[in-house]
Amino acid sequence: MAPPQGQMRPGRQLAVLGLIFVVLYLMVFFSGGASGGLKDRLEPRLGLDLIGGTRLTLEATNSIDGKPPTTENLEEARQIIENRVNAYGVAEAEVVTEGNRNIVISLPGENRDLTDVGSAAELRFRKVLKAADGTGAVAAPPAATPTPAPSGSASPKPSGSASPKPSGSSPAGAKATASPSTGGQGGGAAAPSASATPPASPSAAAPSPSASAEPVPEGVEKQRAAVQQKVGAAAWQAASGLKAPADLTTDPSLGETLKPFGTLSPREVAVLPAEMQFNVPTISCAQLDQRPAASIKDEKQKAIACEDGTQKYLLDVAKVLGTDVGDANAVLDQTSSWVVSLDFKGKGQEKWTSLTREAFTNEGQACDQTALGQDGKCRVAVVLDNKVVSSPEIQGVLTGDSQITGSFDNKTASDLASQLRYGALPVTFEQQDKVNITATLGASHLRAGLLAAGIGMLLVIIYSFFYYRLLGSVIFLSLVLSALLVFGALVVLGRQIGFTLTLAGIAGMIVSLGVAADSFVIYFERLKDEIREGRSPRSAVPRAWIRARRTIISANAITLMSAVVLYVVSVGTVKGFAFALGLATVLDLVVVFLFRHPIMTMFARTRAFLSPRVSGLGRALPARTEQATPRTSRVKEA
Repeated sequence: MAPPQGQMRPGRQLAVLGLIFVVLYLMVFFSGGASGGLKDRLEPRLGLDLIGGTRLTLEATNSIDGKPPTTENLEEARQIIENRVNAYGVAEAEVVTEGNRNIVISLPGENRDLTDVGSAAELRFRKVLKAADGTGAVAAPPAATPTPAPSGSASPKPSGSASPKPSGSSPAGAKATASPSTGGQGGGAAAPSASATPPASPSAAAPSPSASAEPVPEGVEKQRAAVQQKVGAAAWQAASGLKAPADLTTDPSLGETLKPFGTLSPREVAVLPAEMQFNVPTISCAQLDQRPAASIKDEKQKAIACEDGTQKYLLDVAKVLGTDVGDANAVLDQTSSWVVSLDFKGKGQEKWTSLTREAFTNEGQACDQTALGQDGKCRVAVVLDNKVVSSPEIQGVLTGDSQITGSFDNKTASDLASQLRYGALPVTFEQQDKVNITATLGASHLRAGLLAAGIGMLLVIIYSFFYYRLLGSVIFLSLVLSALLVFGALVVLGRQIGFTLTLAGIAGMIVSLGVAADSFVIYFERLKDEIREGRSPRSAVPRAWIRARRTIISANAITLMSAVVLYVVSVGTVKGFAFALGLATVLDLVVVFLFRHPIMTMFARTRAFLSPRVSGLGRALPARTEQATPRTSRVKEA
């Protein structure tokens, strides 16, 4: 075999390794995000299973028929949820998809309420066409006073808007919320003329197919048939015949007929035709508010929604959508009340101006008396998911940005602005699972992980000194340097890219100990082979390196490729395992080239290394002596 070319200078490789350490730990102590005391600067970012925190699982659906969302919609929803979580100042959260309908949010640190981040925030601006009582009251007491009822229902059941809150109106063109009709959560309720609702005769019970004239998906049609069977033929027939909200004060028996609708679940109410949801008085706002958010998602259909839990609104098709909103911010208005300021983008401003013009002049689908505001103008409802959060009376054609008003405080206004700012989710979610891991449990996991890593490293070191003696010190120093490099890299990567160390990551680093031990065995056994072939320990070191180098690189490359593939195809904590394994493998190669081989070259020049008992190469030397005897005998025979 040809002798190794060139003379190695181990000092250069060791100097490069020293430079790497200096740069890395300068970044640890002085890079961006390094603050606090020494302990804080040397602390890597730990995961949920090590320091405790919250894990929330959300199940997605794109419609009330229960079908799973498309892959594209699920990924878009994941990105929006991640933005919302980060907007709350939670940059270390992990948001991943799981299966074809789940999104899992993991937030290390203190337990937080993350239930709102998955709210659909389907924002729609719809003109209010009609208003009715939404308390779900059945009939007046059976023993009704036999007082004659003058035409027009002189003594109507008071609705939630009997006395609208007076509000000074701003000049035309000011803000959409300049003149809300009443206070409360959404900032507006129906105008005070519940008695203006056209009376619905109970005799108008003829079946009315028009109640379900809108296109009905096949899945919804089956659910609707099940609801029809549940409420009974008489109740369904009476509800289908209503042309307007029924006035139960004129016929209490109709309330008893329609009473089964008050027992329906919110999901069952959601499949009913919109006109039926509005006209049947026993369907309450409590049921309507709890419908699946997707039940009024179609902006091309009329919708029913409630405000303040007492007023039902029949709403026109949506003329302005949440996607038309360019920005949303929580601000204080002139009265020091919290509002959400809306800025429209693109054609959104044009749509908003057109909608306010239609409401101000009562063009298009006209609003009736029950939907008018205090000053006799139509209102526009700001609908978020299934609820009306505000229904301001439009007092002019609005050509600029607007605001959503209501009984907001700083937190609720900021939460709403965050939901609107980061877009409407393309799918809706239901919370399936929420787990809070305490800091105590996380700390015990951390101790267990570190103990496992320490035991693994200790066993490798004990075996190394027992089998390789002096060479065991090379293994020991190499593992210490690798550990320091990995630790520094974890701290820096945690600050720069948000890498979080989990139990799975610690497992990946423990596995990397085996990879490092393999490279030791390959090199040192190759060195023994060279000595058995008759070379001195000093000359065997460079030759053994040349032969072992390719095998070491190949073995580490295979491990690295496995880690990369695992990282690409996996999700969640498995990614942490793959990343940690790949990182430790790369740094092991750095130590192999810049420390292990140079230090072996330096050891080969020492007296201790030439001693078989001290160096650990003693088992190879007797083989060399045994091979010399046959050679001598063959010479004599010749």
